[in-house]
Amino acid sequence: MRNRYRTLAITGGTGFVGRHVIDAALAQGHLVRALSRSPRPPRSGVQWVYGSLEKPAALDQLVEGADAVLHVAGVVNAPDRAGFAAGNVEGTLGVVNAARGAGIRRFIHVSSLAAREPKLSDYGWSKARAEIIVAASALDWTIVRPPAVFGPGDREMLELFRAAAKGLVPLPPGGRLSVIAAQDLARLLLAVLPDDNSLAEIYEPDDGKPGGWSHIEFAQAIGHAVGRRVRPQPIPAWAMRAGAKLDAVLRGPNAKLTPDRVRYFLHENWVANPDFRPPAHLWRAQLATLDGLAIAAESYREEGLLK
Repeated sequence: MRNRYRTLAITGGTGFVGRHVIDAALAQGHLVRALSRSPRPPRSGVQWVYGSLEKPAALDQLVEGADAVLHVAGVVNAPDRAGFAAGNVEGTLGVVNAARGAGIRRFIHVSSLAAREPKLSDYGWSKARAEIIVAASALDWTIVRPPAVFGPGDREMLELFRAAAKGLVPLPPGGRLSVIAAQDLARLLLAVLPDDNSLAEIYEPDDGKPGGWSHIEFAQAIGHAVGRRVRPQPIPAWAMRAGAKLDAVLRGPNAKLTPDRVRYFLHENWVANPDFRPPAHLWRAQLATLDGLAIAAESYREEGLLK
């Protein structure tokens, strides 16, 4: 570890990926300052800063005395474009401004493969706008675009695990995707931190599977993780759109299957571009996806979320 980045300011530290990043950072001997909307139990090596992305004073307190910023926080689901803009665009601008105000140069930004398709969804639009802000910041930035992330603590894929445990997994009608374990993503974010060759680079990591996974293959992998032989069930596009309308009626602004997400799910190519793969000497995925999915399934069982 390079001591010039001993203290890390981390946004999203109470979220799924952020918790893995904090665990990895502490294991490497870093000190962590992390943003939290609510009081957190004390933890050795972690200073919790009360506040949120929309509070400039909290962001200033977060970055004060830090050597680098890891901007992990982001909104993955919102009822409209304004919700994505507030969390992903304005939130990123706030963190960038705080870093510049504190004189911090190193800035690691967690984006998404969705940023490649800004016209496809409001989510993708917001992540692309955030990347523009980071790239124009004059900071020493690196942007990481993860594919679908899985692992202990994740709630986005939980329903797929529950469906697999019942033997039937609903899927988009086609397309391919890349995936990555949260543990490996956390390792990458820390690996690029001291690497001067990663400045002004955009990386698209994955689990190392060439060409990614078909949705059917990934459903079968989740079935293997929960110990069930599953029957993948592709859902036609019209049915997914109808499901989004129904979810809006049932759950209103808390709907999980929104029209925006349907557009995202129906896209044919969410495979990481090998031209943007992190250098092999710097980082490679270490956790095989089948093993990582099994670890995630066991964590769900321990939490009582999966039978």
